[in-house]
Amino acid sequence: MSKPDLPRITQKDLMEAEDLDFKEESEHWNSYKLSDGTTLRIRLILREVKRLKKWKPDGTPIYVINSMHVVRSVNIPKELRQKPKVSAFKPV
Repeated sequence: MSKPDLPRITQKDLMEAEDLDFKEESEHWNSYKLSDGTTLRIRLILREVKRLKKWKPDGTPIYVINSMHVVRSVNIPKELRQKPKVSAFKPV
């Protein structure tokens, strides 16, 4: 069964959207084991939420978010590491 098409979102839709306040309930790290042995930990940080004046075919409102991702690599195998480079900036 195919998914119903979502309405097309225009610049006008974004300008007319309602800005919503929010508070963090929880922010979890997602953890991914890569084939080279490294573990990536990724977290999405929500910066802004807008509710459009459009709805999905099932009647639920459409939200648009502005977010950033924080990515940390951990458990990096020694053979993948390089020596740290000397900083171009000297301490003051």
